[in-house]
Amino acid sequence: MPDITALLRDLDGLDLDTQPQRVRRRSRDFYWYSPVLKAKLDHVSADAVVTPRDEAEVLRVMRACWRHRVPLTVRGGGTGNYGQAMPLHGGLVVDLSEMSRVLEIGHGRVRAQAGAKLCDIDAAAQTHPLRQELRIHPSTHKTGTIGGYVAGGSSGVGSITWGLLRDRGNILGLRVLTMEGEPRILELRGDAVQKANHAYGTNGVITEVEMPLAPAWRWCELVLAFADFMTAVRFADALAREDAILKKLVTPIAAPVGHQYLRPELLGPDDHCVMLMVADLALEVLDDLVKAWPARQVWRCFVDELPKAQPPLFEYTWNHTTLNALKVDRTVTYLQTLFPPPDHVAKVEQMYHHFGDEVPMHLEFVRFGGQVACFGLQLVRYTSEARLDQIIAYHDEQGCPIFNPHDYTLEGGGMKKVDQLQLAFKREADPLNLLNPGKMIGWDDPAYDESADRRFLYER
Repeated sequence: MPDITALLRDLDGLDLDTQPQRVRRRSRDFYWYSPVLKAKLDHVSADAVVTPRDEAEVLRVMRACWRHRVPLTVRGGGTGNYGQAMPLHGGLVVDLSEMSRVLEIGHGRVRAQAGAKLCDIDAAAQTHPLRQELRIHPSTHKTGTIGGYVAGGSSGVGSITWGLLRDRGNILGLRVLTMEGEPRILELRGDAVQKANHAYGTNGVITEVEMPLAPAWRWCELVLAFADFMTAVRFADALAREDAILKKLVTPIAAPVGHQYLRPELLGPDDHCVMLMVADLALEVLDDLVKAWPARQVWRCFVDELPKAQPPLFEYTWNHTTLNALKVDRTVTYLQTLFPPPDHVAKVEQMYHHFGDEVPMHLEFVRFGGQVACFGLQLVRYTSEARLDQIIAYHDEQGCPIFNPHDYTLEGGGMKKVDQLQLAFKREADPLNLLNPGKMIGWDDPAYDESADRRFLYER
């Protein structure tokens, strides 16, 4: 058994927290989105939390964990929603929230410490003389950190234009510490960033991130209401293909979700909607496009003119759709689905009619492998784990792969296969499996069957 007492003695002088209730709170994320994970992970807690102030203190912590063979799990903003940074085997949680400086802003790029909040990075970039902004960010923009986003996220607001974090050029560089007797400091660039991108911190501790920036436009929010959901989807698909219309968000949501859980002051129980964020210079041509569709505009506001108490529209989209639904009805849960190109609209229609209101549709249009596609973050009116498994299996069988948000492993919740690049990097950078153990099936089970259907999954 790891000697936690001896470890804490070695870390004397650092910001340590051993109070059980606080440690338990800082050992969890939004895993409770899933009733399956709620049952499996509700007991999970670290033995202590350490909050280093700089990289030198992180290195000290890692050396001590190596000496005492104590598991170490890195925490960012705690905004993940399937247990990515929950310490399954106890040990030490390393909270990087104090390492939050924006280090450098240049033409088309920003470098920041891993604990920097995404909103603070954006604010620094937008007020800099170069007037830039992050290309993509999750709906947890206010609370999520850049290191947590890279380690546990995959796409978000802006993916309709810039694609996924996994696409080349969407992460420029990572500074990563290895878990060895004497940790190495590695600078991963180019394709090498994929070794640690979306690896849940299982094979290295990210301390700095370099990301690309785009010009900062003045963004306008819009909500369009439709009488028919598939008409809304076809409009969203048409807009997604208008490459010259600068946009950050194209989000169709089926009735009655908008009325029940999101914007009841705007949407009635029969209103299907499309939520949009479009740059100001594109509004005139967007209006011309909308005229060709049976849409009713129910909201239009520039982001910089939002009422003080009004959340930005993106906080009703992506994973915030589920969060807002759970605030009203704790019995719902959700899926994460790829509707692959080129027949994504037909696949959406098939699933929409097959499941009806049992699985209310919520889509996010994105660039996927260079093509227009959409992810489903559908709600599920949950009845049992067995029924949830049937719903997931049907999607998979019909060529709509589920990135299972009810599974806390990299393979189960991600690309349904072992990432050999990340597994090889773990063997090199964490030979004792001390970093966030239990999240990488390929390490724990070398015989794991990775023959999952890949017809609809693109690889790098």
